Amino acid sequence: MKLTKKALSSAIGFTLLAMTSQAFAGTVEKVDTRVGQLEFDGGYPTAKTMDHLMNEMDFMRATDAYMWGIPAVGLIEWKNAINNISHVQDGHLVSYVTQKQKQGILTPNYTTPYIMTIADVSKTGPIVLTLPKGLMAGMVLDINQRVMEDLGVVGPDAGKGGKYLILPPGSDITPPEGYFVIHSTSNNVLFGVRLLDKDKAEAVKRLVPQITTAQFKDGKEGEQWHVVPASEEPWSQTPPEGMDYWNAINQIVQSEPVQERDRFMMEHLRFLGIEKGKPFSPTDAQKKILEEAAVVGQAMAKSNNYGKRFEPAFWEGTHWKHAITVATNQRAENWDQFDERASWFYEAVTISKAMLTQTPGVGQRYIVTYQDKDGNWLTGEHTYKLHVPANVPAKQFWSTTVYDEKERQMVVNDENSPDIGSTKQGLKTNADGSVDIYYGPKPVKGFEQNWIQTKPGDGWFTYFRFYAPTEAFFNKSWTLGDIERVDK
Repeated sequence: MKLTKKALSSAIGFTLLAMTSQAFAGTVEKVDTRVGQLEFDGGYPTAKTMDHLMNEMDFMRATDAYMWGIPAVGLIEWKNAINNISHVQDGHLVSYVTQKQKQGILTPNYTTPYIMTIADVSKTGPIVLTLPKGLMAGMVLDINQRVMEDLGVVGPDAGKGGKYLILPPGSDITPPEGYFVIHSTSNNVLFGVRLLDKDKAEAVKRLVPQITTAQFKDGKEGEQWHVVPASEEPWSQTPPEGMDYWNAINQIVQSEPVQERDRFMMEHLRFLGIEKGKPFSPTDAQKKILEEAAVVGQAMAKSNNYGKRFEPAFWEGTHWKHAITVATNQRAENWDQFDERASWFYEAVTISKAMLTQTPGVGQRYIVTYQDKDGNWLTGEHTYKLHVPANVPAKQFWSTTVYDEKERQMVVNDENSPDIGSTKQGLKTNADGSVDIYYGPKPVKGFEQNWIQTKPGDGWFTYFRFYAPTEAFFNKSWTLGDIERVDK
């Protein structure tokens, strides 16, 4: 039979393909890597290797997604608690005054009352926040905890009070004069203030009734909503573990507009079963990857936070470091801060320009340590001492608060006090004005008022806060030494 030119060409191609396949079968290359041994047949990955690498790629992307989601998951868990445990509707502010009310918050200040909420403004519509004149400071944050505006003494009202109008994304409302206008970049928005008066009870009594919210519709404000006390039932905004973490991520993806910088992450999540506009029903293979990634992602988050490889010691030769490692817009000159924001928001919630103040006598600064002088992790079964030199550079007050490592919340103890500060009644001061603070399971004789009780077997860390830090803080002419273990 005579073959046509086209048939001859096809026959030759088939023969070459067969020969090539046979040659590939005899030249398998094996390469050892950190993700296991990979096999290549004539340069092509084998089916087994390809399947393995796709799973590894999804797993790596899932651990990145875990780190990426930390700021938003912290807020959405708090919002869910506001709605479902305190039974407060979106837009209403909640007061957190007692330790029980604050106990679910990541590393809160023990001393100052919080007036906060997280609202979905795509459902409420524009919200008006009214602040009275007074000593308070706060912030308005998007779902990723980027600062959209400071409030109070460091905000545009400068502590004189005023009205803030928070508009949903894409709102075309032209607001009337007399409002500080905030165009939100996300549907879920955190806003609120902390009261900074030394007399906490008086501040709550005088200022809280004057702090209100209201819907803004048809060019006018609706009914004023007054502050609601938080429930003292157990609650937590600590990001959950396992598949619950990914359920929170899915809630965020479904409820929020996609930010331009997050489009790659949306693509990664798509292969893990989380896609905007679609139900989250992961396959068994996806579920296995997500469950493992939640474990490894959390371990990465801990290592990233406690190591803070991007942050030097604050006082040279000590283990104290800046607690807040991220900018208010989460951007550096040439990159967006991924590890830095994961670090801060893994152990804490909220940020403001005031919390990163560079101006003496204004705002706050937080310094953290997880280790003692010898570089060992702080643990609850040992007794430690912190010597606080005289003339702490804080115009308003200073404090040290103990948090448990697992939940990153205030340690719960028999004394009902996870904190010691300059405003504490009965605080024992040395003759030179310095203060010795003790941390441990039992009090040190003679320093019972200077002691914070810790729980044996549990890791802990502490923030040393400076409220209205003075020049000696910034030029480091005043220094704080390491915490020392004294029960060796």
